[in-house]
This record gives sequence, structure tokens and C-alpha cells, in this order.
Amino acid sequence: MSEQTPLTPLDLPEGDPFGPHNLPYGVFSLPGDAVEARRVGVRLGSYVLDAGAAAAALGSPYVSLLARPTLNPLMAAGRTAWSDVRRALTAWVTVPAHRETVRPLLHPLSEVTLHLPFEVADYVDFYASENHARNLGRMFRPDEEPLKPNWKHLPVGYHGRAGTVVVSGTDVVRPSGQRKPPADPAPVYGPSVRLDIETELGFVVGTPSAQGTPVPLSAYRDHVFGLCLLNDWSARDIQSWETVPLGPHLGKSFATSVSAWITPLDALDEARVAPPERTYPLLPYLDDSLPSADGIADEPGGYDLHITVTLNGHVISETSSASLYWTAAQMLAHMTVAGASLRTGDLYGSGTISGASENARGSLIEITWNGRDPIELPDGKRTFLENDDVVTMTAWAPGPNNTRVGLGEVTGRIVAGAAV
Repeated sequence: MSEQTPLTPLDLPEGDPFGPHNLPYGVFSLPGDAVEARRVGVRLGSYVLDAGAAAAALGSPYVSLLARPTLNPLMAAGRTAWSDVRRALTAWVTVPAHRETVRPLLHPLSEVTLHLPFEVADYVDFYASENHARNLGRMFRPDEEPLKPNWKHLPVGYHGRAGTVVVSGTDVVRPSGQRKPPADPAPVYGPSVRLDIETELGFVVGTPSAQGTPVPLSAYRDHVFGLCLLNDWSARDIQSWETVPLGPHLGKSFATSVSAWITPLDALDEARVAPPERTYPLLPYLDDSLPSADGIADEPGGYDLHITVTLNGHVISETSSASLYWTAAQMLAHMTVAGASLRTGDLYGSGTISGASENARGSLIEITWNGRDPIELPDGKRTFLENDDVVTMTAWAPGPNNTRVGLGEVTGRIVAGAAV
């Protein structure tokens, strides 16, 4: 029997969710690298390709976009450049003539450090899941209609804190603040005792826009570079006391975790689905049933991403983003309709994604119904997060030819905060 040729990082198993049909972007460093030596990488299976080094070795004109310590230059280059770079990368990892050049530039993921892949400009968090909004409405306003009157007319959201967006794997320090249970006569200060997760998608803006110029639904692909998984950690007890009459502040400002990998929109074409049926007419700037101005048939606005959430390795939720009432394009249009500009590196989240069934709820406050129904884990019951708990979110989407597109995981461990 003839001896088989050893497999290389370019010879992926059939159906690998991080194959050439995916190619998400990240930023990595090698052991001993200085901060300025961070570089753009592209994931292929369980390896990361040094994209800048590959561009230089192959004489590509995209060296100036890829040999950088952050994704921002590539993101700012615009949609045409994104498509051109993606075609080039696909060729570099699939065309046999490039194998010998590319193979030494692939590094095992186990040997690199992954970093926050882009410099975050602004951060906005939405509330786009009707199931989630209804669950919280029923929980806190049992004698009222669960949805507020504005909810079906606009994507509700708030501006968050960009400076505390962290990459997957970063420990999350338990926040402290004021909290006041309803029966207590006065507030107290201390660590949050109702620390929660929010299972979300994050959308990353590449191309900026001018202040005073709204971005229409049809321009979504021209501005959004890609998406990622996002966990917007929430201190429910701090949030409930401070929120009335304004919006979230300390209860939502301490940490937001994002995946180390940004999946380009072009990798998710097979995952596009129609959003749920609209139950109220939408104003024109949000109405995705209207034909686009260029006369080209519009693509479905939603994404069918299948998301699994584990707590200390045990599955606590399995949900899908296909149920989101508001689409990424509608959130972007609403975010800019009053005149706000987009900047390269803007990040906006979908808000908690919850399905219709109990096992598809995307936050602990829903899963345990505000602490009434604890989760049973091998190490004890949980209503909200305890120190040393580890939460991990993973996801996949339908890809071409019955493949799957993997999204980078987002994970975080809760650690105790410093005493004040």
C-alpha cells in the first residue's frame, strides 16, 4: 500500500464550518510579539492565516489593508474592497499554485493570542426580539399589555459604552452599584446579586456616513462589514433601580463581550430569511416590503443563526436569530434617521434573542423567570450568575451546498470585583 501524503492545514475535513466558504476575520499575535506586531488573521479550520504576510508574499495590492494591527483600515475601505479581498483570500487558500506560499503562514489557533479585532467607535444596543420583550413585559407588568405602544413601530434601543467592549475570553468583573429590592426602605451599595447574560448578535460598521444624512435600508450592505456573537452582560438589580425614569446606565456599562472573529456578510448569504410578519404598517424609512430605489429585488432581511448557550459546560438555551422582529438593516436605518453619523468601528447589538419556547430564552431572567424557577446544574442551582461561572455562546448558520458557517464563540468567566 502506498504511503499517504500527510494532511496540511489547507486540507480540511469535509463540512468544516470554518472552511473556505466562511473565512472570518480576526486579529492575533504570536508568542513574544509586541503590541504593534498584532496582525490581521483569517480563520481556516483550527488555524489562522497571517493575511498581511500572505498578501505580501503573493504580491497582492491589499497589503496596506491587511498588514495592520486592527481590522479598521479594511473595514473603512468599503464594500468593493471587502469583496475583492474576500475573493483573493479564497483563492489563496484553495488554488493549488498558492499552497507552498500560504502553508507556512498558517498558525495553529492553540498557539496564538486573539485580540479585540477592531477599535470600537460607538455602541448601540437594541431590543429587537418580540419574544424577549413580551417575556419581560409579562414579568414586570402582568396587568398591562406586554409591549409598549412604540415597540411595533420602531426598533427600541439605547446608546451603550464602547470603552468596555471586550474580546471573548476576557474575565468579567462583577459590577457593584446601588440596588434596592422593592421591600427595602432604602438603597444599598454592593456587588450585583442578579448578574445576567444577554444572547445577541453584534453588527460591525465599516463604511462611515455623513452627519445629517440618514442611511436607508437599501444601503445596509454598503455600511456593515460583518457580524459576530455578542453577550451584553447585565446587572439586573442595579439596572432596575437606576433605569426609571431614564435608561440603562451602570447596570449595562461594565462589560460587553464579542467574538474574536467577525464573519463577513457575504459568508451568510444562505442564512438570509424573511423576518416575522409585521402586525402594524411601518413608516417608509423602516418598511422593508417596499421595493428598493434601484429596482433590484431586495434580499430577505433576517438571519437564521442557530445559537447555543452553555453555563459551566451545560446547555441552558438553544435559540435562533430568525425570530428577531427587527432586522439589522432596520436597526441601522433607525439609528441614523435623526442625523447621527456612522463611524468605522461602530457596533450595534440586536438585544437579547429569545425564541417562543422555554428552552429558547436568551437570558437568565427569562430562563429562571426572574429567579422563580432555578436552573439545576451538577454544582448546584442557579438563578443568576455566581463567581467563577463560565458562559459560552456558539453559533452556526446555513452555508452553500448544505455546509454550515461557524461563528466564533464568545465566552466569559465571572470574577469578584475589588472591595470599595
